[in-house]
Amino acid sequence: MIRFRSCLAAIVCVLTAAPVSAQMPSTASWVAGIANDYQVFPDITYLTASNWEAKLDVYTPRGTGPHPTVLHIHGGGWTGGSRESVILRAMPFLEMGFAVVNISYRLARVAEAPAAVEDCLCALRWVIRNAKQYNFDVNRIVVTGYSAGGHLALTTGMIPASAGLDRQCPGTEELKIAAIVNWFGITDVADLLDGANRRTYAVQWLGSRPDRVEVAKRLSPMTYIRRDLPPTLTIHGDADPTVPYTHATTLHAALQKAGVTSELVTIPKGGHGNFPQPEQFRAVEAMRAFLARHGITRRPTPTSGPH
Repeated sequence: MIRFRSCLAAIVCVLTAAPVSAQMPSTASWVAGIANDYQVFPDITYLTASNWEAKLDVYTPRGTGPHPTVLHIHGGGWTGGSRESVILRAMPFLEMGFAVVNISYRLARVAEAPAAVEDCLCALRWVIRNAKQYNFDVNRIVVTGYSAGGHLALTTGMIPASAGLDRQCPGTEELKIAAIVNWFGITDVADLLDGANRRTYAVQWLGSRPDRVEVAKRLSPMTYIRRDLPPTLTIHGDADPTVPYTHATTLHAALQKAGVTSELVTIPKGGHGNFPQPEQFRAVEAMRAFLARHGITRRPTPTSGPH
């Protein structure tokens, strides 16, 4: 609870740091009223596995619903990070009137692959099962994440029930989403285990198991490309040193070839997140436009879009 309160304090500080005169009038008005407009339900256990409680926090608008909902997934190479560390990234969704479900999942030190993938599928099942209580709109669920969280957003939206990775999730509800927003996520896990693109975080997540390449392929979004996938937006810097930019371009091309709606926003000279402010703004506005085009939010479509 202490960590959660610190997180809320950070939100308030960031929102109030800029002078009101420097903010758009509508944004300033929203900031002033956010405490009245949202309810917060912290530290909810959605799954217990590996003797560890997987937690989530719910931020939901007050008033009539149901509300479009985003399942919000932190990064950290499946080995680190926390849900508290990315809550400020959810602010555009809050401003658009979304309910935000910000989740934790098992990191490699608790359980190696495929635990993180399983947990995120269970978090989606929790959202669907508890939609009435929290006013979630099950027809407008978006999954988004950053880096390893981007990978988990993709797997959550793409892995079919036949893969069997949701077997430990309570309930039998169908797992379905309306869209995926992938921020510089891994799309081919096996590519990171050996060779020029080898990454220590991926090696650590898969461990020393003899079938690690097969497991990596089973957990790679590229394995599940098919026509009936939800619309997908990918945002990636073309100079990313942590997740190769080719992961974004290869996914985008494969989705388009399969007939899936796919958009790619490239950040020129962009690294692993922390984009320059104008580029971050462009990416967020592209996300707004993408969601509006697919009827997930009723906000007016911005003039700027993906490139």
